[in-house]
Amino acid sequence: MAIYLDNHATTRLDPRVLEVMLPWLSEHYGNAGSVTHGMGRDARTAVEQARETIASAIGATAREIVFTSGATESINLALLGLAARRGAARGHLITATTEHHAVLDPIEHLERTGFVVTRLPVVPQRGGGVPGRIRREDFEAAIRPDTFLLSLMLANNEIGVIQDVAAIAAAARDRGILVHVDCAQAVGRMRVDVDALGADLASFSAHKFHGPKGVGCLFVRRRERVVRIDPLVFGGGQERGMRSGTLDVPGIVAMATAFRLANDGLAEELPRIRGLRDRLWRLLSEAVPGVALNGPPLDDPAVRLVNNLNLQVSGVDGQSLLATLSETDLALSSGSACSSENPRPSHVLLALGLDEDEARASLRCGLSRFTTAAEIDVAAARIAAGVVALRSL
Repeated sequence: MAIYLDNHATTRLDPRVLEVMLPWLSEHYGNAGSVTHGMGRDARTAVEQARETIASAIGATAREIVFTSGATESINLALLGLAARRGAARGHLITATTEHHAVLDPIEHLERTGFVVTRLPVVPQRGGGVPGRIRREDFEAAIRPDTFLLSLMLANNEIGVIQDVAAIAAAARDRGILVHVDCAQAVGRMRVDVDALGADLASFSAHKFHGPKGVGCLFVRRRERVVRIDPLVFGGGQERGMRSGTLDVPGIVAMATAFRLANDGLAEELPRIRGLRDRLWRLLSEAVPGVALNGPPLDDPAVRLVNNLNLQVSGVDGQSLLATLSETDLALSSGSACSSENPRPSHVLLALGLDEDEARASLRCGLSRFTTAAEIDVAAARIAAGVVALRSL
C-alpha cells in the first residue's frame, strides 16, 4: 500500500477539480485575451467567474485578485513589486526567521540592494508561549520610521504553527505599515478572510489545496487603502498590467473549484483530519521510545494546523529514516520541498532552538482529505519498524 503523507509539499488533484478542468484543456481552448470571437470570450467569462469565486472565498472583491503561477510568484510580486515603487527611498522590512524561502530569498535580495531587514525570532520550543510564533512586542520594538512592510506566514509549512496575524497586523496598521500574508498552507485547513487578517497583500497556490500545480493568485487590496505594486513581468498587460502573460484558463477554473471545495468541506473535514493526525501521534508515542513533538501542542487548532505533525526521533538520522520508509512506499519529508536538496537542517527547527542533531532527526507528516484511518495505522507501523531497524544498527 502506497501512502502519501507529504501534503505540505503538494496535494493530490481532486477528481472533481480535474473534471471541471478538462474541457478547458480540450474543447474550450480559446485565449482569454482574444475577445474578438466566441471561444476567446468564453475563456474570458470563465476567468472572471473564477475570479469572483476566489474573491468570495477569501472575503475580497474580484478586482483584488491577480492570477499568477503560484505562491512563489505571488510573494515575489508582492514584495519586489511593492519595494520597486519606493524607488531610491528604499526603507525597512520586517519578517520572521521561520518564513518560507519564497519570502526569505526575495527579502535577502532587497537587502543586498539597500533595503534594511529585520528577521524576528520566534518563541522557542522550550520556552513560554506558543512555539514558533513571533511576539507582538518584538514586532513593535522592531518598527522604525521607515518601516513600510511586514511579511508573515499565516500557517507554517513545517511545524504547522498559526501566527496571530490579526493582532500583529492591527499593530502594523496603526503605524501605517503594509502587511503581506503568505496563505499557501492555510486554505482548506482553516478559514481565510483577508479583512479579518488585516492583510493588504496575500498569496495563494492551488496545488496546496487539491488544485493543479502552476497556478496561484495574489490578493492586492483595492478598498479602504489602495495598495499599488510594480509588475515583475511585462508584455501583454494582462491582469491590469500587474502580471503580463497568457492566462492559464484551465488552471484558473480549476483553482476556483478547488477553493470552493476547500471552504465547503471545512466543517466536515477538519475534525476528521485532526482525529487522524492525533491517532498517528498516539500510535507513534506508544511504539517509538524517545519520540518528541516539534512545534505547538496538538490540542489547540487555533495555534496549529490540524493536518500537521512534526516530530523528532532521538538517535535516528532523519534522512536515513526517510530513505528506509521510501522503500516501503511511505511518502514523508523532513521539511520544505523547496529546501530538500539543501544538506543543512531545517531553518525552522533551528529557529525553535533545536540543535542540528535534533533537527536532522525530525520528520514532517501532512495529512489531507484523502488520508484514511487504515493508512494512518499502516504508516505508524512502518515508521516504528524503520526506527527499530535503524536503532539496531
